Amino acid sequence: MDKGKRIEPLIVNLRGQRVISDANLAELYDVQTKVLNQAVKRNADRFPADFMFQLTSAEWTNLKSQFVTSSLEVVDEQGTSRSQIVTASHGGRRKLPYVFTEHGAIMAATVLNSPEATTMSVFVVRAFVQMRERLAANAEILKRLAEIDKTLLEHDQTLGLLWEQLQPLLASPPDPPRKPTGFDCHRNDE
Repeated sequence: MDKGKRIEPLIVNLRGQRVISDANLAELYDVQTKVLNQAVKRNADRFPADFMFQLTSAEWTNLKSQFVTSSLEVVDEQGTSRSQIVTASHGGRRKLPYVFTEHGAIMAATVLNSPEATTMSVFVVRAFVQMRERLAANAEILKRLAEIDKTLLEHDQTLGLLWEQLQPLLASPPDPPRKPTGFDCHRNDE
């Protein structure tokens, strides 16, 4: 299976941005979530708010419920199915998770400085780019559909006006022309 295809479902929209959770990113980079978060804390100046942010408890609850109720699961090479939201062992997380934007995911790979993180960061970036391209294509389709809708409404109004103008003509058909009866004395047959 293409790594880009496995990564893309892990990217979600939060606060108007596409992000990936620290646990999922750590798994992709083949490190523990704790190790990833420690590396980020040691390099906090490299992670401004537009690179990563911590979820609120409401966002975390909502995110977990989305994945519990969705049918999206990751299946590994051995056929084992698992949830897309990776949580720490021993009863779950003790702190609210962090999420990383595309730039934050790249920066995380640089602070981890491992070959696995560097390799996987390419796949992560490609997944973000594919999502961005799909969203742009969808936006173009929606724009075109809006134009078609506008044209159809204009045509509908024009057809309505034509219908109103035809109604009097269709309501009472005109009397057929009458054939004159009798002799026409003004007629000149030569």
